[in-house]
Amino acid sequence: RSSADIFIVERVWFLFLKRKLNYKKFAEQFAELIRKGNLQDVITRTEKAWDEEPLARAIHSGAQVALNGGGREEIQGRMDESLIVESAQLEKRTHFLVMLGNVGTLTGLLGTIIGMIKAFSAVTYANPSEKAVLLSSGISEAMNTTAYGLIMAIPALFMFAVLQNRCNNLQEDQAQGALRIFNLFSYKYQMVWDKKIAGK
Repeated sequence: RSSADIFIVERVWFLFLKRKLNYKKFAEQFAELIRKGNLQDVITRTEKAWDEEPLARAIHSGAQVALNGGGREEIQGRMDESLIVESAQLEKRTHFLVMLGNVGTLTGLLGTIIGMIKAFSAVTYANPSEKAVLLSSGISEAMNTTAYGLIMAIPALFMFAVLQNRCNNLQEDQAQGALRIFNLFSYKYQMVWDKKIAGK
């Protein structure tokens, strides 16, 4: 259980406490700046939020490309790079819980089989007066290992479902926030670039 508990505590802390469902809200605060073409302000503000808001990195990358006159494909590519890094952080180590759940189930099953084999082997060569005791002991060992395996597997698989759902919600919120910014960049970058040229 200790390994599963460590993974669960770390992932709960990261996905529920360190990451919040506020990507769309965070992205919206840059909408007006992008519409006005104030990309340098976008870059400055995202740099300040770099550590607290993972989406700031994607917005920062997109703003830099747009400021330099990059096209939609380049903006999307740079933003996607940052989003992939964050998605990997969200999914990190979560799938170990599935492995631990399966290992717990299979270990319990193996213990059950071993316990039954020992029980019936002992009964085969034991005195009639001892058979009941040996059979009960073997069956008890088999049932205990099954229980211990399930005690490990059930919480691990349950928490995997909870954490995976949280991860999916965070990724969806992040994708919607990033798409909002990308649409603004992709429709406004040419206007911003024209304004920059006109100002020279």
